[in-house]
Amino acid sequence: MQSKVGYSANSDVREAVDEATRGIVNPAGLIIMTDHERLPEIAAILQRRYPDAQTIGTSGINYFNRQSSDHNLIVTALLDGVSCCAGYLTRLSSAPLGDLSNLQEAIRAVGGEKDNTLVLQYCTNDEERLTTTLNVALDGTGIHMIGGSVFGYPEGEVGQVAVNGRIYEDACAFLVIKNETGKVRVYRENIYDRIPDGKPHLVTKVDMATKSLFELDHCPAAEVYSEELGIPKERIIDNVLQNPMGRVVGDQIYISSQKTMLSNGGMTLFKILNENDTIYFLELQNYQDINRQTIKQVQADFKNISLAISVNCIYRYLLFTKNGYYNRFLGDMSKLGNYVGNIGGGEQIDKQHVNQTMVMAVFD
Repeated sequence: MQSKVGYSANSDVREAVDEATRGIVNPAGLIIMTDHERLPEIAAILQRRYPDAQTIGTSGINYFNRQSSDHNLIVTALLDGVSCCAGYLTRLSSAPLGDLSNLQEAIRAVGGEKDNTLVLQYCTNDEERLTTTLNVALDGTGIHMIGGSVFGYPEGEVGQVAVNGRIYEDACAFLVIKNETGKVRVYRENIYDRIPDGKPHLVTKVDMATKSLFELDHCPAAEVYSEELGIPKERIIDNVLQNPMGRVVGDQIYISSQKTMLSNGGMTLFKILNENDTIYFLELQNYQDINRQTIKQVQADFKNISLAISVNCIYRYLLFTKNGYYNRFLGDMSKLGNYVGNIGGGEQIDKQHVNQTMVMAVFD
């Protein structure tokens, strides 16, 4: 598969599009990353300029190799050796299953197969309902999915995604990508692990509608967290970069980040926990070593990399910038070649919605 990534920091929409698309001819697919304010106009211009391309778009902080900003334009063009089909699922907050045929038809249109096909998606809300819906179409196919939640739009506005020049709210924009000349693999980088001698805890009371966790082991969740970690209850939310929670699924741990404290000793989360889930309290590991291991694994899996596209959690971004590591992280990841992505309010991979994670797809 051949790809080309264009970048522009120009504030003028038309000049930015001209700069970011320089040298892009007859693309099969386009992935737009820009700021919330300019996404509708940029998506419309690109649709007119490349009417035969399958296009999706999202907004927020993004990055291409060492360059990163919340007010720029990145256009990733999928060129030769690839088949693409874009589409959407609407009504994420109520009934996304009604649009599932859009995804099923897109997979059929590209001839999607195990090992060479990816569903890349960007969503605005209700991630758990979305991943459950997507799994109806993907279960048993061997086709992987990665995605991210739109983050960083102004207060009082709502998240938006773009599909083929049109803007959608309460929706998911997806692009089914089939690598006709090679493979695609997905990766999940988790920089947290169970605290030493950490105990498993049973989730015993929640409100899934508000993503609230009230009780662990039939005790107030904040009390259990505070006692095991020695963290005062009033610092639990501020401690999220050091000690989030992890939901156990088989031998894997998927992070759930604490969001706000509740007066009854509970807390709201960025990822839903279900009653009877098992969770552990986690602690931050040596993220530089873990990232080096990720890069080493990808380089072992691929001789030639056409594109690495990822979503990094806003909490990873805050942690890395706080510790002066973000630019080095981008520089290290750019060793893979075309490394492009965005900062999300949540990340999705296959059947799971997660927090504080990097999800990534790599094509040769």
